[in-house]
Formats: sequence, structure tokens, C-alpha cells
Amino acid sequence: MGTVSQFHESLRSPAHRIESEEEAISTARDLAAAFRHQASERDINRILPFAELDALSLSGLTAITVPPDYEGLDVSNALLAEIVAIIAEGDASIGEALENHFSALETLRTQAAEDLKVSLYARVLLGDRFAGAAFTDGTELTAEGPGYRLIGRTRQVPGILFADWIAAAATAPPSRPVTLYLARGEEGVQVVDDWDGFGQRTNGSATAIVGTLHVNADAIAPAPSSGHSTDISLGLLLKAGVSLGIARAAWSDLMTAIGDRSTSVLPQIGERAIRIEATAAALERAGRKLDIAQVNPVEAAMEDAHFSCSAAANPCRGNGARHRKCDVRTCRGNIGQHRAQSRPSLAQHPHSRAIVAAG
Repeated sequence: MGTVSQFHESLRSPAHRIESEEEAISTARDLAAAFRHQASERDINRILPFAELDALSLSGLTAITVPPDYEGLDVSNALLAEIVAIIAEGDASIGEALENHFSALETLRTQAAEDLKVSLYARVLLGDRFAGAAFTDGTELTAEGPGYRLIGRTRQVPGILFADWIAAAATAPPSRPVTLYLARGEEGVQVVDDWDGFGQRTNGSATAIVGTLHVNADAIAPAPSSGHSTDISLGLLLKAGVSLGIARAAWSDLMTAIGDRSTSVLPQIGERAIRIEATAAALERAGRKLDIAQVNPVEAAMEDAHFSCSAAANPCRGNGARHRKCDVRTCRGNIGQHRAQSRPSLAQHPHSRAIVAAG
């Protein structure tokens, strides 16, 4: 039975509680340095980074957006994007899983009832991870007692293999958009490792299949009708953060490969360096606007934040990711998937990072 009152027990130890933004940045840098060592080997051999994700949880980094009212730190969005970029520079696949996790937590913050927030934020502070997803057309969600009976499958999304909870968009009868909060270990919920493609081979992309499951009303939240909701904007911002991390890693690889020959290609190198710095500045500006929209969620502020987050993502897409217009129903928890489908694995093609950075 899908209900937040029936918590599944995690085998992980309780997570550390990060107390400041300075500690959050320092923790991210230490983890990224550790993740970088075998990132290529993991990608080549598709060794899923379960241990690395557990280290991320235990560090407390996955809980840094929990609001203060629920005993969290609630870092600024500009800092959050930078932290995701730092992690992605070490391992882009882990960065994508983290991107989806934080987007799902923003969905929880903006949609859920108070009791649901209290229950799930407590799990986040203990180290539980989330993945946003969306159920496909043909999913059955029918009224049953104090809730609904669910039969269906989600679209393939990054991070779901590593998640303890799945925040899945669905449509309740007659045509009411909702988000269902499902425990990954719930009987009736099966996560299938069906990712088979180029790039980001270890980002935990998978499909959740639900045979038959009763989802209690307390595990369901109404979804926003605005196409400029802050969870969509945050997803765009963090996707750009992942791409920024990839670009920084490519830059580092390029400079190592060029060595003393850098003066012969100085104009091209300078141009790429400027693009990376401009993207970082755009992320910081978009993050500040998103802070404003979260505090004062009027339509004008949310539109402004959404525009800035979309604009911040554009320079990164120019570094190797093709733009795709985001749909409200599929964007949540799925906005980075096209990059993985369209770009070959960096680990399989050792010079591709240099190619990306060099344009």
C-alpha cells in the first residue's frame, strides 16, 4: 500500500547534517575529487555508482535544499547550481542523478501538503534520495477507498535506480494532474534497468513499473498548472549546471592535452574560456531570480525566473548538448535525458571532451 506512513528502512547510516554554505561547497569539492578517479572506468564498463551515491547521501549534500522550517539549510539556487556543476565535473552521471533529486525536492516543496512535507523531508535529512518521473499514457489511476489504484509505468529518467522515493507525475480522474510519492521498495513497484544508449551510461536511468498498487491520499499532491513553475525552472538551471561541469572537465582535459602548445591556439582557447565563465555568470543570475520566485511565487516572478534559467542553459547546450523545448508534463525529472541520448560517452571517446570544449 503506497503511503508515506509506511516508511521503508534504509541500510545506510544517518546522514551528516551540513551546517553552512561554505561546508556544502567544501564537501562537494572533496566528493567530486573522489568521484573523478574512476569515472571513465565506470562509464566504459557501466559500473553503476551506488557507493558514490551513498557517499553523497551520507555527506549530507543531498539534503541542502530542505527548508529551515523542516530543519534544513536551504542553500541559494546559485550555490546549488554551482554544487551540481562541481559534482558533474567529477562525474557527469552522478551530477545528473543529483539534478533530478533536487528537482523532485522542489516539486515536493511547492506542491505537497504539510504532513507529507514533514514526513518526506525527515527522510531527506536522513539521506534518502528522490527521483522525479512521469507516468506514460495508458497508466490507470482509479479511485479506490482513501486513495487510488495505480497500474502503469514511468518514462525512463536519470537517477531512478539510485532513488529511495519516486515523485511521479500522473493524471487522476477526471483530468487532474497530480504527483504520486512512491517508496522505491514498496511491494508492487519494480524498477527496471533498461537504459541502453550512448553517453551518461551510469546516471541510473531506468523505468519504474507498477503492477497494482494502492496509493493513499496522503501520498498524493496536486500538480501546478503553470508552465513556469519553480521546479521546472530549477530543473533547467541544474541541467545547465551539469553541462557547465562537463565543460569545465573538458577544459581541464584540453589544457592537459595541449600543454606547452597552448600559445599556438590561444584565441580559440580564450573564446572557450570566456564561454565557460559567461555560463557560470548566467547561472548565478538565474539562480538569484529563482530565489525571488520561490519567495514570492507570483506569475511574473516565475516567468522571469523561467526565462533566465532557460537562457542560462543555452550556452551550455552550445558546448555539446542540443536544445529541446521542455514540456511541463515530461520535463520534471527528465530534462537531462536528451543529452545522454544524443552524445557519445566521453569515456569511450577520450578526445571528445577536448572537442566539446574547443567547439
